[in-house]
Amino acid sequence: MIREVLIKMFDASRDDSPIMKMRLKRIALFKELTSPLPKPVRVLDIGGTVLFWEKMGLAEDPDYQIIVLNISGSESSHSNIAFVVGDARDMVEFEDGAFDVAFSNSVIEHVGGPDEQRMMAEEAMRVGRRYFVQTPNRNFPFEPHFLFPLFQFFPLPLKVSLIRRFRLGWYPKIANKEEAARAANSVRLLNRRELEDLFPGGKIIDEKLFGLTSSFIVSGGW
Repeated sequence: MIREVLIKMFDASRDDSPIMKMRLKRIALFKELTSPLPKPVRVLDIGGTVLFWEKMGLAEDPDYQIIVLNISGSESSHSNIAFVVGDARDMVEFEDGAFDVAFSNSVIEHVGGPDEQRMMAEEAMRVGRRYFVQTPNRNFPFEPHFLFPLFQFFPLPLKVSLIRRFRLGWYPKIANKEEAARAANSVRLLNRRELEDLFPGGKIIDEKLFGLTSSFIVSGGW
């Protein structure tokens, strides 16, 4: 019962969920920041999806030309959105400053450990003349993927044990120990200090949920 309630609250596909409302507010800030730029604004969405931009109301918006980069293939039927298969940690296909803005929404916590996260941050700052990167706050009480209190602070064996025994958040129960460990290691949340280190000089904006900082936006180059 509690799991179902939490999923409804954190489900970005529901227009009335707190997470969707937060995303819409995030995009409103993004549009405000990009409004002075010459149109169309060329955006690289690192690790994103076409569906995200449909939900945010920017599909078919002539003011934005969006390239979505992800490791898994997809298609776009929108005139202003194209899809490219690639790796956020090594975007060799793009030249320095190729985009007006490098954008990323809840991705950097999924690319691996500290070294891989630094690689993504450096690539975002390289290919974008500006950047706008969002990620959940490690110190928020509920881990946003497994929807379990303080899950991010548990030792790996305890995480694996819980994943093998229960359906947690967006994950089904995973009986196999190795697969459960991969799921547990698929997320590495960041705190404010780590973001400051990854994006030196970037401005960090707190996103609030129930009065607490649930996630950060770090942006720079504006």
